[in-house]
Amino acid sequence: MTDTSVQPAWRQQYPFESRFLEIDGARMHYVDQGSPDSDVILMMHGNPTWSFYWRHLISGLSDQYRTIALDHIGCGLSDKPAGYDYCLQQHIDNACALIEALDLTNVTLMAHDWGGSIGMGTLLKLKERFSRIVLFNTAAFPPPYIPFRIRVCRWPVVGKIALQGFNLFAKAAITMATEQKKGLDPVAIQGLLAPYDNWQNRIATYKFVKDIPLSPSHRTWQVLENIEAGLESVKDFPIQLIWGMQDWCFRPECLDRLHAHWPRADVTRFDDGGHYIVEDKIAQIIPTVRLFLENNPVQR
Repeated sequence: MTDTSVQPAWRQQYPFESRFLEIDGARMHYVDQGSPDSDVILMMHGNPTWSFYWRHLISGLSDQYRTIALDHIGCGLSDKPAGYDYCLQQHIDNACALIEALDLTNVTLMAHDWGGSIGMGTLLKLKERFSRIVLFNTAAFPPPYIPFRIRVCRWPVVGKIALQGFNLFAKAAITMATEQKKGLDPVAIQGLLAPYDNWQNRIATYKFVKDIPLSPSHRTWQVLENIEAGLESVKDFPIQLIWGMQDWCFRPECLDRLHAHWPRADVTRFDDGGHYIVEDKIAQIIPTVRLFLENNPVQR
């Protein structure tokens, strides 16, 4: 038994056993909770979060579901190699490798932020292994706009120093991504920032921002176009969209665009929720997701 008295406070909210899968020489970290015989929920985080973001949903759903939450290479407790190709297609390929290594089937995709593009790219590549979709404040198409505060993070030299040197992207998100009047609780802040404690450990935070395509000439633009082109092919999946309507990055227009592709999706809007909607509204989200999953059982 691990002595929790000497662990950081965030570990008490994230008491899950660490597992690793080596992919092309880099270790991907993931947690795998619940019965291996239960229906699978695969959780994919965005930037600058990690699987800690899903901690309450893991705890709240693993009594009935097998909940797997990965850390993209460069994020969370995964390896953070310096010479790695941190791009959308690579993250998709890595997620596919994990799914195939664990031989996951009847998977429910649960994703947020960049995890939506990564997750949908993964689902479209391994469509026969998925059965349901739950998305939070995300996109699965080329960006319709780039907020100025994101553009600043891309400026040569300045952006790299700000994000990798001072961790300003992750630190700013602690206040900018939530609509909680009192802000995120100190344990949540500690946990969200914990893996990004030095220059090298923040490499993916910067690379994710650089991977946002500003024009069709960027290699990731075409990947995102291909993902959007495939959305119609899964319109008959049970789909749930949960949105914080005060998100300044993945604004309501993103929800509308996804809903246009999936007009039968189950949509829940939180008018007073922000980008970190799973932090802002977890008490309401757990029963909302549970009801959706119960009403849309996996077809075997």
